Amino acid sequence: MLTQETPKTSSPAASAPAAGANQVALALGKLLADTHALYLKTHGYHWNVRGPQFPALHHLFEEQYKSLWASLDEIAERIRALGALAPQGYASMANLTGVKDGDPHWSAQEMLRDLLSDHEQVCGTVKAAIQAAEAAGDAATVDLLNDRLAAHEKQAWMLRATLAPN
Repeated sequence: MLTQETPKTSSPAASAPAAGANQVALALGKLLADTHALYLKTHGYHWNVRGPQFPALHHLFEEQYKSLWASLDEIAERIRALGALAPQGYASMANLTGVKDGDPHWSAQEMLRDLLSDHEQVCGTVKAAIQAAEAAGDAATVDLLNDRLAAHEKQAWMLRATLAPN
């Protein structure tokens, strides 16, 4: 759950969040949770993938989980810049995310399909957050979210291309 931080300043301009900032922070909190869950799943698949495609998929999943990890800090820091507290802890994240846990026993193809579905789902989360940020006139968050959308769309394309028949 996101909470608004009590400002420690007496400056009205510094203490008043922009109109709609709470809705933007809530949307970013869901994105943070989805990204965290997808990071954990991708890292797990990196460890547990097996089969003839192992070297390529091990590397692909590593690139993806590193990108997701880096984005977590950007999203959380934007929530803080909006004056809200970023969600933390597994229970908090689990309550916010729509990304389901993966299965380490799945085949490489099942892992690829699962990650593709998750990236497509997270694209929807990002688009909803963009709408909230645009409605609030929050250009900085829109910029961040457009970058995140491009990253998830690229990852989805890479997974889709990997799943394509020869």
